[in-house]
Amino acid sequence: MLDHAVIDGLFPADLPEPEELERLYPPRQLPAGAQVTRFGPSPTGFVHIGGIYVATIDRDVASHSGGVYLVRVEDTDQTREVEGALAQFARAFGYFGIVPDEEDSRGAYGPYHQSRRERIYLSYVRDLLRRGKAYLCFATKDELAAISARQQAAKIPTGYYGEWAIWRDAGPEAVMANLAEGVPYVVRLRAPDDAAGRRVRYTDVIRGEVENDANRNDAVILKSSDSSPRLPTYHFAHAVDDHLMRVNLVIRGEEWISSVPLHLQLFDALGFTPIAYAHIAPLMKQIPGGKRKLSKRKDPEAGVGFYIQEGYPAPAVLYYLRGLANGRLAEVPLAQALASPILLDQCGVAGPLVDLVKLADISADHIATLSGPRVLEAVGVWASEFDPGLAGVLEAERDLALRALAVEREGVENPRKDLRKWSDFRDAYGFFFPQLFTPVSGSADERLAPVGVDPATAASFARDFADGYEHLDDQQEWFGQIRELAAKHGFAPSAKEYKANPDAYPGSVREASQLIRVSLTGSTRSPDLHAIARAIGAPEVLRRVRALAG
Repeated sequence: MLDHAVIDGLFPADLPEPEELERLYPPRQLPAGAQVTRFGPSPTGFVHIGGIYVATIDRDVASHSGGVYLVRVEDTDQTREVEGALAQFARAFGYFGIVPDEEDSRGAYGPYHQSRRERIYLSYVRDLLRRGKAYLCFATKDELAAISARQQAAKIPTGYYGEWAIWRDAGPEAVMANLAEGVPYVVRLRAPDDAAGRRVRYTDVIRGEVENDANRNDAVILKSSDSSPRLPTYHFAHAVDDHLMRVNLVIRGEEWISSVPLHLQLFDALGFTPIAYAHIAPLMKQIPGGKRKLSKRKDPEAGVGFYIQEGYPAPAVLYYLRGLANGRLAEVPLAQALASPILLDQCGVAGPLVDLVKLADISADHIATLSGPRVLEAVGVWASEFDPGLAGVLEAERDLALRALAVEREGVENPRKDLRKWSDFRDAYGFFFPQLFTPVSGSADERLAPVGVDPATAASFARDFADGYEHLDDQQEWFGQIRELAAKHGFAPSAKEYKANPDAYPGSVREASQLIRVSLTGSTRSPDLHAIARAIGAPEVLRRVRALAG
């Protein structure tokens, strides 16, 4: 083992000792049972909806236990860092209102960027070297590749362990010679001598008793000495940070299960009390013949940006995610589900399926409970970023927008559910606005085709309707204008009579009504026609009907 003086010479002289760091980051004064959780985003430029899912659980478990939820940016792998990634993270989590108790701007256990904690990590690496729990390794990439090739040829587990760890038991003279020549090195954890063949058992908060092979590899804990800053690997950084930040429950994806044996070794070598792990099953997607993990490369809905750009209301998405975590929360009203605790022992070990059809239904139900002003405000915020043309119209036509939103939504027992997300607004309500609607005109307009009325008859009917139009308040009286005019133009009084003798009529009163509906909305399907007419006003009704008249 190297002399302490040699080891200390590899590090800044003013590094704190572990004891000083323990005093600087003391145990938290929290109630019994309080959980300190953390979420560790990496600045790689893509925020997966699974991150929102896990962070929601982190936030909820901490809040309901009287604990603390913190965000720690895991940026030790700076080669993968993407410019603007943290801004994307802030935007995504801001949209869903998942606010940490501690982060860069607040909290006594920072810094909350791993790249700013170099001195802390170096202190613990130095301590491990002093105690013989770690060693310097000068193995080159070519040497490591050769070791792996020989192991594969011998059909044995690959890795840097035992006799294959060529610097594990190197003498001080060889180490000192390389140091004198400035040969780059990494620092590796010395795995226990009896690690090979051993099994590790621990209790996962979600999965219960879990058993894995012990880690046999001498894992790198500090990256190459020729890099600056001298940053640790993720595994080492997480162990140090979780201990000093006094995290006592790590909630993370099940892909980390295989890392637990190494993490437990690190806690043991560092002299830290192991913490509890809860490994969440990943979000899945149904595919022909089965299901697979939601993929950021294949599935647009894997990215948080998809939900923001489509304009799914944050409460609806959070409600849906909470229902995926705990099935019981999907069976209660949204407000109750958002206020009820997520229970880790009710999280399944099979990945839940992300179903956008189900989410759309939930979102439509939620939007139907909102007042017109609240919907208009939300659509306006969304449109200001994703549909500036619509945003301008809504700003100029606020009163008309509120009248439109009131149609079959206000004062009714079962309000319309034609908005599933804010991006639906233009299609669902655009026809109310003169700036967004092109009136139906002429025999070539394909929007008239489904009505099935001869173009000349349609134009004559529309002309007479406009000439005699009265903007009446009473619904039945207003529709009476259509019925009377339909009879005048030879339309059958009912669909039944028209069906019995279709050659005798240009259509029934239904087709006559559809002519007015298409002229006002551009579609054969719409909300109540009288309510639409009242919302857009008499001048606009006449403009649109006269366009059909030609």
